[in-house]
Amino acid sequence: MIDLYYWPTPNGFKISIMLEECGLPYKLIPVNIGKGDQFTPEFLALNPNHRMPVIVDHDAPGGPLSVFESGAILVYLADKTGRFLPSDTRKRFDVLQWLFWQMAGLGPMAGQAGHFLIYQEGKHAYATERYTTEYGRLLAVMERRLRDRDYLAGEYSIADIACLPWTSPHEKLGQSLGELPGVAAWTERLRARPAVQRGMEVGADLRSDQPLTEEQRKMLYGQTASKTLQ
Repeated sequence: MIDLYYWPTPNGFKISIMLEECGLPYKLIPVNIGKGDQFTPEFLALNPNHRMPVIVDHDAPGGPLSVFESGAILVYLADKTGRFLPSDTRKRFDVLQWLFWQMAGLGPMAGQAGHFLIYQEGKHAYATERYTTEYGRLLAVMERRLRDRDYLAGEYSIADIACLPWTSPHEKLGQSLGELPGVAAWTERLRARPAVQRGMEVGADLRSDQPLTEEQRKMLYGQTASKTLQ
């Protein structure tokens, strides 16, 4: 059994999709980031960066093993099951380079674009333009990659699983897929997979369309060095 510490965000969806794709049994443990569950001592013991998702694999060799960072979790689950990450060196690193591309580029840029478009709407014009433009550029990188293949690394892999939750909110992030037919087709291809559909619905009852309160804003975006060290 795997414990999944989770909230329905793009990084959370990566892991719920992967668990569903691999058919691994898991227990969902909600981490309400708006209430500060990620800052409890119990959660900090699992992830010193106090961010979800985290998994605890109770069947790991040598006893329970906790893993944080969504990219690391995807690699761990792929190695555990032998799925969605090739063993061949060239193919493996083709997947890993696109996974790291998502972790270092697509995810952070999409996250910042969302922050300034949605949570700081109209307050920071330069930042909004900077991050939405970069998000669009990264989608164009995907478009070029997908012109002659169905998936980012040739075969369906953890690279695709990692990217989908960050391309899905493109409309909210001010980007149309009208000029990106390869990304649009790739999105539809992934969304047709039953495991992806199940993974994207995990925690649906936890979602809220209510705007953040001032207390929640401070909780999510006001963590200074001194607060983190308390």
